[in-house]
Amino acid sequence: MIFFDMAAYSVPLLLASIGALFSEYAGSLALFLDGLISFSAFLTFALTASTGSVVAGIILSVLISTALTFAFAALIEKFRASKFIAAIALNLLFSALISCLSSVFFGTRGVLTSDFFVFRPQAVKSASLIFCALLIFFAVVFLAKSRTGLYIRITGSDPEVLRHNGVNPGPVRVLSWYIAAFYGAFAGSFLAMRISSFVPNISSGRGWMALAAVFLGKKKPLRIVAAVLIFCCADFFSAYAQNILIALPSSFFIAFPYLIILILVLLS
Repeated sequence: MIFFDMAAYSVPLLLASIGALFSEYAGSLALFLDGLISFSAFLTFALTASTGSVVAGIILSVLISTALTFAFAALIEKFRASKFIAAIALNLLFSALISCLSSVFFGTRGVLTSDFFVFRPQAVKSASLIFCALLIFFAVVFLAKSRTGLYIRITGSDPEVLRHNGVNPGPVRVLSWYIAAFYGAFAGSFLAMRISSFVPNISSGRGWMALAAVFLGKKKPLRIVAAVLIFCCADFFSAYAQNILIALPSSFFIAFPYLIILILVLLS
């Protein structure tokens, strides 16, 4: 049972990491993922609470999150802006939108709950695991077997190869951000459903952890999954060890997963 719980616990980070993989291949790392995950979680809560349908809430959340990212990415390519700075700006924009919309529509910038946003933990875990497995399988097949996947893998390392073959790498980079946002949006939705509420900064650094997982996994999906599982085991341990190792300060357990990441990055 504990293995099932740990696997389900890793779903948001797994999805975010696979999304980040697309952007890393295209040479436009999705530094906006952390803010997008929280933004999608907020939209999922808000739209589910207003429509009474979690399916509608998730779909609309994904559509809005990906549309904003796509528009932003298209503008970056058109005006040839710095992708690094633009991605950071987009990350900040998502955080600002959460604060603004939460204050306007719910009268608070704190925790949000609703009777329409309550889920059975086991149902969420099972559904998220199945959906995550399907999305990872799609990503692996898409990158390895499709022509567009090949374009994405080439764009970051050899964009001139695409140009010589009559393919503009600009739209491919835009597509990579769109896919990263698509995966990140689902990560945010599952995070909110897991706790049946929205909490500010619900991503808790998972967007940055996803980027670290891609780096540690050396852009190999199976290695990335392994890195994510290591991170989540550390996070899972820190969450439950607080009830056992009560002599240690809580700040140690909060920092423990990030300490593991730092050690792994240094060793790699």
